[in-house]
Amino acid sequence: MSMRRFAMALHGGAGARRNRDYSREVPHMLELAERACDRLAGGASALDVAVETAMALEDSGLYVAGRGASPNLAGDYELDASLMDGSSQAAGAVAALKGFRNPILAARRVMEATPHVMLAGEGAEAFCREQDLAGIEDPDTWFTRAGQGEDNHPPGTLAHGTVGCVALDLNGRMASATSTAGVFGKMPGRVGDTPIPAAGTWADSHAAVSGTGQGEYFIRTAACAQTSWRVAAGATVAQATQAVIDEIGRLGGDGGLIAVDRQGRIAMPYNSQGMKRAWATSDGHIGSAVFDEGPTQL
Repeated sequence: MSMRRFAMALHGGAGARRNRDYSREVPHMLELAERACDRLAGGASALDVAVETAMALEDSGLYVAGRGASPNLAGDYELDASLMDGSSQAAGAVAALKGFRNPILAARRVMEATPHVMLAGEGAEAFCREQDLAGIEDPDTWFTRAGQGEDNHPPGTLAHGTVGCVALDLNGRMASATSTAGVFGKMPGRVGDTPIPAAGTWADSHAAVSGTGQGEYFIRTAACAQTSWRVAAGATVAQATQAVIDEIGRLGGDGGLIAVDRQGRIAMPYNSQGMKRAWATSDGHIGSAVFDEGPTQL
């Protein structure tokens, strides 16, 4: 019998507050984990599953990414996303993208159809039009402004929301995808960690990692790449992710990480009140949680 394993984890942001109701998000994340589990069991690639899951999170309007975005201080909706294929370390990203429904799909097109890693602003928008990606006709009616008032940071600070997915497929390939609308009330043109490989997204032969939190701190620590490099140096994925979250905390930041290694072990630590998350493995572990009622490692 084959001993091949698969595993995946997703997050819907680390800005959760205990006084809010997550009765829509928890079953939705579980449904996506079940769908991803079926896809991976059927032989789908880690990259396809990571992108499909991130797109579903964007489309739901339940999280601060894709349809769930809120406007920046100028009233515009600027979205960021990135993905990385661990088997090749190919990456694609978009930053400050306006007018398109699925930034993660745009990021994949950047990776596959250009020699670049990141496109930003008007150049990203022109590329999305060339690729015939689905646009947004009326932002005021399309966007749901999910998560308003969710995070416990005061106005003017780095309140946050992001979605992401990491996956290991039956062929041993890993991938990560991350998408966000950025911090609430951000300055026009602000770019956080999400579209930056190494900071908000990373995948290689050791681990696939996606971050959520105050992006400036994830940039300053190269959070996602650092996690994988710690695994490469001999740490477990649980030890590596916790060490990075601890470092972010020492700098004054908060957030969480999801990661999977090549043995299918999952880690999902956070130092915020909660982190919306779900997971599935070929060993039969599957679930969804927001606070400490759910595991942070498998």
